[in-house]
Parts: sequence; C-alpha cells; structure tokens
Amino acid sequence: MTTTLEPPTQTVEPPALGLHTDLSNEDYHADKTSLSSSGARKLLPPSCPAKFRYEQDNPPAPTKTFDYGNAAHKTVLGNGPKLIVIDHDTWNTKEAKAAVADARAEGGIPLKQHEMQMVKDMAAAIRRHPLASALLEPAYGAPEQSGFWIDEASGIRCRVRFDWLPSHQEGRLIIPDYKTTADASNDAMQKDIDKYGYNCQADWYETGARALGLGDHTAELLLIAQEKKPPYLVNVIGITLGSRVIAGAKNRHAIETFAQCESTGYWPGYADHEPNYLELPGYAENRDKEIYL
Repeated sequence: MTTTLEPPTQTVEPPALGLHTDLSNEDYHADKTSLSSSGARKLLPPSCPAKFRYEQDNPPAPTKTFDYGNAAHKTVLGNGPKLIVIDHDTWNTKEAKAAVADARAEGGIPLKQHEMQMVKDMAAAIRRHPLASALLEPAYGAPEQSGFWIDEASGIRCRVRFDWLPSHQEGRLIIPDYKTTADASNDAMQKDIDKYGYNCQADWYETGARALGLGDHTAELLLIAQEKKPPYLVNVIGITLGSRVIAGAKNRHAIETFAQCESTGYWPGYADHEPNYLELPGYAENRDKEIYL
C-alpha cells in the first residue's frame, strides 16, 4: 500500500515589531497573534470575547457601507484596493453578478458609475478644506502604515494601522484618521464617539505611536469626518483628554481580557456560568412607578 504524505502546514510568521511602511492590508489583518484597536473594542460590552473570536475566524462579507468607506479611503488617501466600475444599470443580472464577483476575486471594490463619481467628489471636497487638506498633504506624509509593539504590562502583541502618518515626526505628532459618515455635525459625531468607540481608537493610536517611538512621545489623533452626500461636508474633530483617559482604562481592560482568553483558550459570551439579573431601563421604571405604584 502506498501512503501519500500531506505537505507540511506552512506557518506564516507574524510581522516584525516596529513600523512597516509597505505592509499590505491583507498581511496586516492576517496577523491573529496581535490585538488591534477594533479588536479591543469588540472584546468589551456590548460585545464579548466570543464574538471577537468568531469574527477573527469568520471575517464578515463586504457590505455596501464597507465598500463606500474603503473606496473613499482609496480616493482620499491614495492607497487601497482597486476601484472597478461595473457598467451595468442594475446588478441583479447574471452578467452583472459575474462582473461583481470577478472584481472581488481580484481584490477590488465593485462600484457603479455614480458611486465612483461620489468618491471622486468626496476627495475633491477634502482637497478644498483648508485644515483637512493640510493634514493629508501628500508632500508631507504617507498613508496606510502599520505598527506592531509589545504591551509591557501584559506581554501581548498589539498592532495599529495608521490611515496617515506625517513624514516629519519631530515634536508633537498629529495623526489624522479619516471617517465617512451620514452626519459629520458636532452633535452627531459626539454620539458616534461613544457608539463606535472613537475615543478608544484615539488612545490606542496615540499609545501605539509612543511605543513605536514616533514624534517626541506626544501624539494626538484627529478625526477627519466627511459626509457621504453633497456637498460632502468635512469636520475635523479632536477628542478631549477626559474622554481619552476613560478610553485608556477601557483599552487596558480589553488587553487584559485578551491575555486571559489567549492563555486559557476560553472566549466567554454574555453569561456562561451565572445568570445576569437585569432591571427595567430607567425611563421604563420611572414611567411605571408613576402609573402603578
């Protein structure tokens, strides 16, 4: 009997510690040994470690919102996947579906013609904005740079992918981060800081910059928020110190949670051993007390 030997499994070495100026987005996300800012937020409520682990092993399929964000990043920052116009009025025909599948198979983002025009107009609006255009000036910086470092307190590998880094890194380092949104007003973005954990992202990126030796050990992340409808308004937003202090405590908890789960191999969900006892929401309790008690 002839025995066929399976080829040995290839072990992919994680990226080296330090700053990488030319690491692809795919290679960055392929490193499952390190924790990113988005991963840290996924470990904390209202999510949980079990959801984090599942999404690491089962990346979600692209959505239109995801495509728009990546396409805008490509046109604004100048780096990212190829944008491919699918020249069909609708995408529900056999030919259109095949063209979309081919675009995704080659790592591109399929767009309709009006969507391509939208992201081009968004990039033009960024260039017209005095502060945003200065922060993203190609002569003084570069997009999509990745960094890896060891968190000294836990020994965990951490990672960050900067949308943009200035090429001149002496003195205080300003880190622009580009966001697309339906509403870039102050009121809406204040809610989004809480909803999406942008304060946690700011603390993570600033911590990463210091760990990587960028700037003079002081760094500040600024959000460049842009609306996805004409006139594609832009709002450059800083996050207050108090909000970043809270974020630092949350990030520390996420890192310790990751370290615990990695060491035990156990990624808990909501309530695995004891029930969670919940009260009515405050508004409902006050309403019912007024009526019934």
